[in-house]
Amino acid sequence: MIDLTSKQRKILEKAAHDLQPVVIVGGAGVTDGVMAMVASSLKAHELLKIKFNEYKDEKNELTQDICSKCDATLVRIIGNVAILYKEAEKEEDRKFSL
Repeated sequence: MIDLTSKQRKILEKAAHDLQPVVIVGGAGVTDGVMAMVASSLKAHELLKIKFNEYKDEKNELTQDICSKCDATLVRIIGNVAILYKEAEKEEDRKFSL
């Protein structure tokens, strides 16, 4: 996990604005399948949205848990949607210069 400045958060929020949620947390909660989808999406795109259809009251705790398990950084939670960022391992694969 990296610490983001407010300027970096703004850049990532703007980039995430047109993204559709790739991962949806439903009635089953945060399952191994959800975690696998988050990990693979972060590896491919660096930035993703997670929509909480269920467990809306626990979204802060669940998002922190997801971030710690996937070594991702929480950009922001807006409504019932969390925006996560994980920098690509290879510099040539990075889409954002933070």
